[in-house]
Amino acid sequence: MLDPRQVTTAEQARRIVEERGLSHVKVGIFDQDGVLLGKYMSKEKFFSALAGGFAFCSVVLGWDSKDQLYDNVSYTGWHNGYPDAQVRILPHSCRELPLEDNMLLFLCEFAGDAEAICPRGTLRRVLALADEMGFSARAALEYEFFMFKETPESVRQKGFRNLEPLTPDWFGYSVLRNSVHADLYHQIIDLGERMDFPIEGLHTETGPGVLEAAIAVDGAEQAADKGALFKTFIKVLAQRNKLMATFMAKWSNDYPGQSGHIHMSLYDRQGANVFHDPEQPHNMSRLQRHFIAGQQQLMPELLAMIAPTVNSYSRMIPGFWAPTEATWGVENRTTALRVIPGGPKSQRVEYRLGSADANPYLALAAALAAGLYGIRHRLEPGAPIQGNAYAEQQPESLQLPRTLWEAAQRLKRSEAARELFGDAFVEHFAATREWEEREFRKHITDWELDRYFEII
Repeated sequence: MLDPRQVTTAEQARRIVEERGLSHVKVGIFDQDGVLLGKYMSKEKFFSALAGGFAFCSVVLGWDSKDQLYDNVSYTGWHNGYPDAQVRILPHSCRELPLEDNMLLFLCEFAGDAEAICPRGTLRRVLALADEMGFSARAALEYEFFMFKETPESVRQKGFRNLEPLTPDWFGYSVLRNSVHADLYHQIIDLGERMDFPIEGLHTETGPGVLEAAIAVDGAEQAADKGALFKTFIKVLAQRNKLMATFMAKWSNDYPGQSGHIHMSLYDRQGANVFHDPEQPHNMSRLQRHFIAGQQQLMPELLAMIAPTVNSYSRMIPGFWAPTEATWGVENRTTALRVIPGGPKSQRVEYRLGSADANPYLALAAALAAGLYGIRHRLEPGAPIQGNAYAEQQPESLQLPRTLWEAAQRLKRSEAARELFGDAFVEHFAATREWEEREFRKHITDWELDRYFEII
């Protein structure tokens, strides 16, 4: 019997479906918000699609995470009748679905003219640029997420207030907590192994019911697949256990926000880590300096790809472990970029600005593309932060947008973004973020009612 991890070709995809006697398989594609959309497809249709692709209604590129139609994008809409978009199946993405017995999942990506705005396609274009420059990229993502003793029905009945966390109080790295709830932890670890997003570390974080999982390092394309699948199927696993998981950047004013940190490094054609130079301070090579400089310089312009929701900006406040400016330092967890000195295999940079609500494909594309831009233009970073980055005021050029609207405008005006990702992607994605901010502005918050209802 063929193992899903051995599948790399269309022929092997056909073989594994036949071996399992499946009448249907599941196919899925990630949208602009990192939401996995898909369906069960008959074996016959799947075999045909392996050869020639299949059509998927383009509305999935024309609506938001609540299925509300954008009124400001040109790729699809009422103006062209929401035609089909072409999609290709990725045989090498074959995954076991342990929560569905014998079922298999295959990831897809947009093709044809839709490829220009496809999140996975955007990352692949960045990786093609890296290859042209003589590099391959490796990455690992780690996520914080809160777990609740709630269901999709109960959170709505409660109006998303007074939710009961999985565990009470602040118990970071608690062996007590992970031993009492060992069954859930083991389910998460087993799911990661069987679905090929192996978890390198899993522990409680600071806050009631919050966990952090570090996914094992891989090639950047595979790392993004693993991150996106992890976020999706952790939510599936939680709900099957009568729990709920959230990856909101900040669900409560009382607790730290939830990060989606990205660790990354570059390798040359001979397989050597080009960030590592034992002759330099902190083993930090010239290329790593350029890489850091590019990330630092472009961070304000690309922030909408890293912090893509209105809620993302509630996380970025001083003293709550989220960076507030485009800073860097060596082993400094108060900065946006943390250089981690190590040996030839472990020298890397951690992009700490990343939040849990980001689309893994786009967050990784932005972080890598900015670094490659720095190498290409031989940029030099500013001085590293020593001590508390929150206490040091940075120049205006390194200050980050404070709202999603402002971040979308910076992205639209960014010549570097258009060079790196293409005009079609920048125009489409910036428009979707403008829409997101406009949707938010239609609503009156509890804060406004409490502040103004009686006294003003």
